[in-house]
Amino acid sequence: MKILIIGASGTIGKAIVAATSEHEIITANFNSGDIQVDLQNPDSIRQMFEKTGKLDAVISAAGVADFAPLAELSDANFQLALQNKLMGQVNLMRFGQDHINAGGSITLTSGILSRHPMPGSAVISMANGALESFVKTAALEITTFRFNIVAPAFVKETMEMMGMDSSFGISAADTSKAYLAAINGKMHGETLDATDFI
Repeated sequence: MKILIIGASGTIGKAIVAATSEHEIITANFNSGDIQVDLQNPDSIRQMFEKTGKLDAVISAAGVADFAPLAELSDANFQLALQNKLMGQVNLMRFGQDHINAGGSITLTSGILSRHPMPGSAVISMANGALESFVKTAALEITTFRFNIVAPAFVKETMEMMGMDSSFGISAADTSKAYLAAINGKMHGETLDATDFI
């Protein structure tokens, strides 16, 4: 299987790369990897797919949005979430669909904050919820490949880096199991909660 992993240098991305190591992997990141891509730049996404050629799967473990109290969020905070995490991933499907072999898959990433928000998560929850709705709806019109989204919970490694109590977190390795299910399973138009695949 030929798999493109966007955000491969991140905590979850590295775990996905390790979990899919028996396949032909192409890594894409903003500053590193086999291919460099800027999710906020549609032309950059198009150029990435021109370089990869045909693929069996695309996995996005990328997308940036800020965590901050609602009263402190600026226009720039909202634009970043909309242009990067939301439209960046939407465009991965829009521009990538013609490069997916029949029976393949595209898997995006949202997050648990779409359905279990907390103070400070307004802009992240907004983007996550929009992505999940988009996948569910777009899948109704997609017939040649499977289109899903993974909703990670809090990742232990990230929590530890931020000095948080990681006892209720899920390791990146365990989180990667949901992405494996997405590329190997039969689900289509679904949000895969990482906690369901441990």
